[in-house]
Amino acid sequence: MIGELETIDRKTKAADKELRQLVAERDSTLTDLHGIGPAGAARLLADVVDIHRFRDRDRLASWNGTAPLDASSGQQQRHRLSRAGNRKINRVLHTMAIVQLRRRSAGRTYYDRRRAEGKTSMEAMRALKRRLSNVVYARVLADQHRGETASPGGQSGTATDSSATGSTPHRRHFGQATTRTYHQPE
Repeated sequence: MIGELETIDRKTKAADKELRQLVAERDSTLTDLHGIGPAGAARLLADVVDIHRFRDRDRLASWNGTAPLDASSGQQQRHRLSRAGNRKINRVLHTMAIVQLRRRSAGRTYYDRRRAEGKTSMEAMRALKRRLSNVVYARVLADQHRGETASPGGQSGTATDSSATGSTPHRRHFGQATTRTYHQPE
């Protein structure tokens, strides 16, 4: 059993390394956020694909299930977590929230402030997950914008005719299959 455990550990490390490389190839800075590792970043990039398909951060929050749902009754105004949405992305955000709560971080400060306002722990967690969804939206949007403004040479400010291939390469999305066409020289 120890041999099997060592084999699993090696495979996990290899998969982690591969995910880090894939995320780096996408020029993503998601792993710079506290609580997101290579697996979480890869999941976000694979499921979101193009951040522009979400009109704003509210649409992303609705899609990932962190937008609050009204659960008010009479004079009592309450909100609850949505059980709908992309559960995989919701899980990434939940993990991010838990990691941030364990250490002194901006997430912990936000959570403590919500608790001081009289929110229950579940309400404060819901608010934190929504806030983290907004942070992820802003980061992915900035990363994608930076990638779109970079020229074909890969550096901002490079002329379009300086590409090594002589044409503008197509930028594929994380997880998207590649189809390579090789042209014979004329």
